[in-house]
Amino acid sequence: MARVLAAMSGGVDSAVAAALLVAQGHDVTGVHLRLADVPVDEQVPGHGCCGLDDAQDARRSAQVLGISFYVWDMTDVFAEQVQRPFAAAYAAGTTPNPCVTCNERVKYAALLERALALGFDAIATGHHARLERDGRPVTGPGPGAVLVRSRDVAKDQSYVLHMATPQQLAATLLPVGELTKEEVRARAATLGLRVATKPDSYDVCFIPDGDTAGWLARELGARPGPIVDLDGTELGTHRGVWGVTVGQRRGLGLDHHERRFVVDVDAASSTVVVGPRTALACAWVEVDAPTWAGPEPDDGTRVRVQLRAHGAAHAGDLSRTEGGGVRLRLDEPAHGVALGQAAVIYDADDRVCLGGGRITAADRPARLPLLVDSGIR
Repeated sequence: MARVLAAMSGGVDSAVAAALLVAQGHDVTGVHLRLADVPVDEQVPGHGCCGLDDAQDARRSAQVLGISFYVWDMTDVFAEQVQRPFAAAYAAGTTPNPCVTCNERVKYAALLERALALGFDAIATGHHARLERDGRPVTGPGPGAVLVRSRDVAKDQSYVLHMATPQQLAATLLPVGELTKEEVRARAATLGLRVATKPDSYDVCFIPDGDTAGWLARELGARPGPIVDLDGTELGTHRGVWGVTVGQRRGLGLDHHERRFVVDVDAASSTVVVGPRTALACAWVEVDAPTWAGPEPDDGTRVRVQLRAHGAAHAGDLSRTEGGGVRLRLDEPAHGVALGQAAVIYDADDRVCLGGGRITAADRPARLPLLVDSGIR
């Protein structure tokens, strides 16, 4: 039996995760993290994961399970480690993933550090991902755990946990990874948990109305600039580079006879470059500072690379760069690759998560002549 701190978001997955641990005989304590400091009158149920309703739902689940429960206020660290970097990344012309950053710095890493300092043996979350040790499901803390995709592949969340180190995985439990979403809800209903039918949360938790561009406009202010085609023709203007991302087609306000996609964003000149979809083809990406969930893969290793949280994994191979990073060369070009997003690396069978990091460079040869010749780059 282990002393486990179960992160309870107020949703069905984390509630069932705690229930499974109790059934296994662990000494479980529930904790809800207050992260985004959103005024109560602006909170939207189902949008985000740390509103007042979520805290109340988590508390009720803990009461049903008969476990101790606490709420930890981590709004300051969340603002510093997630919200400010989110705005800064958009201002720099890159596209951040706040859920990855939150897990990397707050919801997972900071929680684990605090839990171990308080004497807990492990933390548990409701992420749909699995841990295995010697080919068997992990039911208690200990070394040798590897991160693998959830049994419910459609709900897999190993992407947002790719930064976990072997030491962190040794003190982590992911109980619901062996269940499908339907099985999770069925167990919750059997246990009499009110959250059994609660919809999954979505959108950025600190932007509950879903208006990311509006939030960024308030944070960063307007900085208009040109929208230019690949041939250098100015097609329109934008309010700020924070309002667009590579791969975007809608919302540009362009009157052009052919569909145009954002193919580059240059914050220094406040210029947005658009072009046909073919200009988005990307044959490789680089990660300067990858983290590894296990032994570092060898040069030339065949891998699968996932470039979006809910996107398909691309087959390719891994090679080392001089600075200790990796280049991931794809067998088939990917489209809409944005700097700042996570490139998560899986084994060739697309099952075991090896690690990953933020994309710091990407191949888009079709856009380079304009950027170089115009002085944009």
